[in-house]
Amino acid sequence: MNIQDAPHGINIVVETHKGRVYIGRFDSLNAFQALMHDCDVRDFASESEREAFIRETATYGIDVKERDTTVDVLQVARVRLLRDIQKL
Repeated sequence: MNIQDAPHGINIVVETHKGRVYIGRFDSLNAFQALMHDCDVRDFASESEREAFIRETATYGIDVKERDTTVDVLQVARVRLLRDIQKL
């Protein structure tokens, strides 16, 4: 999925090229940033750790660490709906 296609108000998983993961509720998009609410944001060195964290969040829910955050659209590598992630 492309970040431009993310539905408003739905929980999404945003993975960046540098290994950072944002999981939270998508709000809006402007030319350079995506606005998200009620997010957990973490950095991962390995893909296996990143995917384990995403699956755990899909199973147990988002551990909110930031109420509002922005994501640099140019850094987005992949976007998925949290509901579509395979649970543990």
